[in-house]
Amino acid sequence: MSEIVDSLSVVRPLPEAAPRARSEQQVHGAGWRITVLSDGVFRIERSADGGFEERASTFAIRRDLPPAAFAVERVGEGVVLTTARARLRYDGGEFSASGLVVEILGRDSGRWRYGEPTWDLGGTARTLDDVDGRADLEPGIVSRDGIGVVDDSASFLFEDDGWVGSRVPGRQDLYVFAFGREYTDAVRDLYRVSGHPMRLPRWALGNWWSRYHPYSDESYLALMDRFAAERIPFSVAVIDMDWHRVGSVPERFGSSWTGYSWEPTLFPDPAGFLGALHERGLRTTLNLHPADGVRAFEDAYPAMARALGVDPDTEQPIPFDPTDPAFLQAYFRELHHPLEEQGVDFWWIDWQQGRTSGMAGVDPLWVLNHFHHLDAARDGKPGMTFSRYAGPGSHRYAVGFSGDAVVSWESLAFQPEFTATAANIGYGWWSHDIGGHTRGVRDDELATRWVQFGVFSPIMRLHSANNPFIRKEPWAFPPEHRAAMDDALRFRHRMVPYLHTMNHRAAVGVPLVRPMYHLEPRRSEAYRVPNEYAFGSELVVAPITSPRDAASLRGSVRVWLPEGLWTDIFTDAVYQGGRTVEMHRPLGSVPALLREGGILPLDAGSDLDATRNPEALEALVAPGASGEFVLVEDAEDGVGGPVGGAAGLVDGAAGALGDAGDGAASVDDVASIDGVPNGGAGPAATTTLRWDRERGEFRIEPVRGDATAVPAHREWTVTFLAGIPAGPVTVNGAAVPVDGVDGRWSVKVSAPPTAEIVVQVEGGPLRVGSDRTEAARVILESAQSGNPEKLEAWDIVSSARTVAEKLAELSAVDLPDSVRAALVEQLAAVDPAVR
Repeated sequence: MSEIVDSLSVVRPLPEAAPRARSEQQVHGAGWRITVLSDGVFRIERSADGGFEERASTFAIRRDLPPAAFAVERVGEGVVLTTARARLRYDGGEFSASGLVVEILGRDSGRWRYGEPTWDLGGTARTLDDVDGRADLEPGIVSRDGIGVVDDSASFLFEDDGWVGSRVPGRQDLYVFAFGREYTDAVRDLYRVSGHPMRLPRWALGNWWSRYHPYSDESYLALMDRFAAERIPFSVAVIDMDWHRVGSVPERFGSSWTGYSWEPTLFPDPAGFLGALHERGLRTTLNLHPADGVRAFEDAYPAMARALGVDPDTEQPIPFDPTDPAFLQAYFRELHHPLEEQGVDFWWIDWQQGRTSGMAGVDPLWVLNHFHHLDAARDGKPGMTFSRYAGPGSHRYAVGFSGDAVVSWESLAFQPEFTATAANIGYGWWSHDIGGHTRGVRDDELATRWVQFGVFSPIMRLHSANNPFIRKEPWAFPPEHRAAMDDALRFRHRMVPYLHTMNHRAAVGVPLVRPMYHLEPRRSEAYRVPNEYAFGSELVVAPITSPRDAASLRGSVRVWLPEGLWTDIFTDAVYQGGRTVEMHRPLGSVPALLREGGILPLDAGSDLDATRNPEALEALVAPGASGEFVLVEDAEDGVGGPVGGAAGLVDGAAGALGDAGDGAASVDDVASIDGVPNGGAGPAATTTLRWDRERGEFRIEPVRGDATAVPAHREWTVTFLAGIPAGPVTVNGAAVPVDGVDGRWSVKVSAPPTAEIVVQVEGGPLRVGSDRTEAARVILESAQSGNPEKLEAWDIVSSARTVAEKLAELSAVDLPDSVRAALVEQLAAVDPAVR
C-alpha cells in the first residue's frame, strides 16, 4: 500500500503545510495542551490517552507560525494564559463551562464558556439544494461577543506524506478565535492557520454559461457563436452531465448518473469540440458524479480494471472508493487525464452522497476536493476545481458550488446574505445557480434581478434545470428584461480587471464579498442590512431581491452607508454616508456605490476574451477625496505563479472601505506571507492609479514588473463622477477636450504602459454630486398614478425651494407611497449647488 501512495502524484502536502507548532508556543498539563497560535487564536486539546495530534487536519494545516507573546500563570492543575487580545482560564480537568473560559481584553468585551453558544454571526452551509429561502448556517469564527470556536475534533487528518488518516478516538481539539470585533484580523488569522485561498485564473472571473441540457457539439458551439454575435461575453463553458452517455447506457448497468465516456451521438469529436471552444476564448468544465464508480460500458473500464487487478471480461463493477490509494491513482490517471488531454480544463465535482467513506471519519467530498485540487495543480497548472463546500478549510479549493437553487424570490433574497456571511469562515468564491435551477414559476423580473446579483457575486454562472421552459439566454425574455440582462453580463466582463486585482487581495486574506459589519463592526446599523455587502475594496452593493412596486415600477432596497460620500456608478447620484437610505431602481439598475476617493478600473475594449489583459481601460473616479488603486495583471490566463500559495498583492488604498483593518500591504510585499514563500508568485505587472484631490491630479504611473504581461500600447479613459471642471484639463501638459455632462465626464489618452500619464484638472476641487431634477422627472413620468398629482409633485420638485421645503410639500401630495419615496431619495442626494 505504501508503494502505491508513494507513486501517487496527487499525494503530497499542500505548499503551505507546517502542522507542528513551535514548542515555545505550547503549554502542557496532565492530559491537556494549549497552543498560542497568535494573540487571538488558541488551540486547546484534551487527550484521554495522553497523546496529542501533530498531523495536519482538514481545517488546520499550519501551526508553525511566528511567535506570539503571552503570559503564563499556573493555577493548580490548570493555567491562565494572557495575550494582548484575550485571556484563557482552564482548570486542567474535563472541559466544562466553569473550567474553560476565554474572555476578550481591550475595547471589546466578551466572554465564552465551554459548552455555551458563541453567538457567532454564522459561516456557510454545505449546500442550498432544494432550499426555498433561508438555510441554517454552520458556525463562523466572528461574533458580536468577540469569540468564535472551531471544533476540529472530528475532522480527518493528513499524514506527513499527504495521504489521509483517521484521528485517535477520545481526543478533543478546539480552536478559539478571540478577536473582539476585529473581524478582518480574525479572518486573516483563520487563513494563517487553515491556509490561504488559491488565486483563481483570470478567466474564472468572467461569465460562465451552464445549463442542464443535452447539447450536441453543433448546438453548443452555435449557442456560443450567438452570444458572440450579440456581444455578450462568456469565459467558461460548462457542459452538464449529458456530455457523457445517459440514454445509451444499457439498463443492466443501472443508473446513468455517473459517466466518463462521451456520448458519441452528441459529441463525435470531443477533442475537436473542446478545441473549438478554446478558439472562442472559453475554458471548459464537465460535470462529474463519481459515486457509482466505473462500470463495464465505460471506454476507460478495461484500463481501470487492469489497474485494479480486475479481469475486464468479467465486467465486474469497480466501486468508487477515494480512500483506496490504488483506486485514486487509477481514478485520475485512467479517467480524468485522458479527457484533460482532449481539452477539459477543470472538473465540476457534483458530490451529493453524504459524508461517509471506507475510512472512519473521512468525508469523501473532502477527499475529492483535496486531491482534485492537487491533481489540477500538477505541472504548474492553475489548480482550478469547482465543487461543494465540505467544512472549515474548504476555502483552499477554489470555487464552491452551492447546489440546485429553487426558482423563487425567497431563494434570491437569501443568496446575497449567504454569500457575504461565508466570509466569516473565509469562504470567498461561491458560485450559485444564477436565475435558479429548479421548480418555481416563470418570472422575468426575478430572472433579471438574479442576473444582476450574479454580476456582483464572486462567480457569475447562469444555470437552468433540464426543462425546456427554464431558460437563461437573454433573447428568451421580453425586450425590457433582455436589455437589462445584456447590460449586466457585459458589465461583468468589464469588471474583470477589478475582479482580478481583488482576486490577488483575496489570496492574502480579504474575501471579495464581505458583510457590512466587517467594515464597520461597531456600528449597529451594519448588522441590519444582511443583503448589502462590500464588493472588493472600492464598492458597496445592495442587490434588489423583491418585486418592483406596481405604481413606481421600481424595486427598492434599504441601504446603510458608512461615513463619507458614496456615488452610484450607474445613476451618478451621490449620497452622504453615516445614514440609511431607501434606494429605488428601475429594472435596469441596482445600487452599486463607489467609495469617496475610490477608483474602479474597467475593461473598455472590444475583446470578449477574458483570458487577455485589455488594450483599453476606463478608470471611474469618485473624486470627493484623494485615493489610490493598484491594478494587478498577470500573464498566461491570469495565473502569475504557483497555485495554492498566498501570492499576490493588492490595492494600496489606505483604510479602504472603513477602518476595519482593510489597509492593504504594499505591492512590493510579494516575497512571503507569514513566512510562506511565494517563489516570485506575485503579480506579473502592477499599475498604480492615484487621484490627488487637492492638486486636481490623476496619475497613471508606469507599469511595474513584467511589462510584457500587458499590451504594448493602451488606451485610457479617465471618467470623473463629478461636475464639469471650472478650468481646463491637460494630459501631460497638453490641453485635451472633455467629453460628458455634469455628474460624469471623461478624458481619453493613449500611451505605452511604460509611460507616465498625468491628467491635470484646473479650476479648484471638483464639485461632487449631480442635479437630480431630471431623475425625479423620469420617476414621475413612468409612475403608474394620477396625472394631476404628478404635475403637482413636479411643480414642487422643479421649483427653487429648499430640499426641506420640497420634502414637506410632497408629503401633502396624493401620490402612491412608493413614488413619493423614490422622489425623496433623489431630493436627499447630494446636490453640488448647495455643497
